[in-house]
Amino acid sequence: MTTDAKLLADVVTLARQAGDAILGVYGQQFEVTNKADHSPLTLADTKSHDIIVQGLQALTPQLPVLSEEASDIPYSERSQWQRYWLVDPLDGTKEFLNRTDEFTVNIAVVSQGRPSAGVVFAPALDELFAAPTAGAARKYAADGPVDLRIAQYDRTRPLRVIGSRSHASPAMQEWLDTLGIPYTFVAAGSSLKFCRIAEGRADVYPRFGHTSQWDTAAAQAVLERAGGSVSDFSGTPLCYGCDRPILNPFFAAIGDPCLARFIRK
Repeated sequence: MTTDAKLLADVVTLARQAGDAILGVYGQQFEVTNKADHSPLTLADTKSHDIIVQGLQALTPQLPVLSEEASDIPYSERSQWQRYWLVDPLDGTKEFLNRTDEFTVNIAVVSQGRPSAGVVFAPALDELFAAPTAGAARKYAADGPVDLRIAQYDRTRPLRVIGSRSHASPAMQEWLDTLGIPYTFVAAGSSLKFCRIAEGRADVYPRFGHTSQWDTAAAQAVLERAGGSVSDFSGTPLCYGCDRPILNPFFAAIGDPCLARFIRK
């Protein structure tokens, strides 16, 4: 089964429905609880999860679904999956709580350990990014759809670094200090950091903090379809459902392939 245009369109519809449910909570007072790992959980997370998981199960009953809000599936079972959905119903819960508008719905198809297609939707910004199994990634916003393409690195301007708004780290500053070239830095939330590179508005996103596979898969598909890449600091592309924990290693997302030299240790 390929992620064809009809299925991708159905997933886009699911993402928008989940986004509407999130905004319904966003516009009112809501309760915040803590999960076992002390990360925040709101009604928006659970509403989005229910819409997406039920929708995906109806669309593709043959494919399992791994969602952040139902992730207690043992690795012995997950390791047998060759193709599955990987979902973050609300990526950037801290941004949601801080009302920065930079939170997303992430839905990806993982095939043979790689994100083969994905949808990222930022409901408060009304920006949607979609990557099919083959062909160009596209952004859908108020001014219409556009194909996404990373920007070539231009040595006459500073390197445009994008990083986390909520998860700053000393390691990031150390990395910036070793660049040896002029740079600018902008903070952003959720998987939008990958998408800003995909649309040519940033060059590199180094991540020196914990992320889970559902945080990155959909946006990685978008960035890769736009000509970029995501790899750990040894140059190995991020993989999914591989023989490792659900947590990602530290990584860097880049646009122009020539920037790979900045992330090699």
